[in-house]
Amino acid sequence: MEPELLGWPPDGPQLELDYRTFSYAGKFVMTTTGKAVIRDGGEIRAAAAFNEDRTDDSTLWIRYITTHVDHRGEGLGPRLLAFVLDRARERGYGRVRIAVNNPFAYEACYRAGFSYTGRETGLAELVLEAPASAEREHYQEGHDAFRERDLGESERAFLDRKRGADPPNGRGG
Repeated sequence: MEPELLGWPPDGPQLELDYRTFSYAGKFVMTTTGKAVIRDGGEIRAAAAFNEDRTDDSTLWIRYITTHVDHRGEGLGPRLLAFVLDRARERGYGRVRIAVNNPFAYEACYRAGFSYTGRETGLAELVLEAPASAEREHYQEGHDAFRERDLGESERAFLDRKRGADPPNGRGG
């Protein structure tokens, strides 16, 4: 299962993902975003959609990343994020950003080489960026921001396990 680049914006392909097994499935039918996937036997296991920042042509935004519900926790998200980050650098982008709305995605981004910027979007998503800062405080600041929210039991337990932890090392796994 190797990551695969399907196309760059504005001529990205449409992906028809099943909304019952992929979060944000409807966002992948847009053709104005680039796409990358991880497949297994022709079946998509993870997908990412991305486009250039409208005000800064040196920045690429990963807009959506999703993993098939049966394959979450297998490291596919971080692998795909790292792959898109590498392709963006090859294409000349100096910075790649992503905004996340849950602690699991936050952790996946760190595993792929991103770090928390200390900023949030208007939708209360935390903004992460690569190249990354490896400062431990930023990592815990993001966890603290999630701790202040109304979360489910699994998210609370995850954040409890991460209290005081150092950022994960690695690129995509």
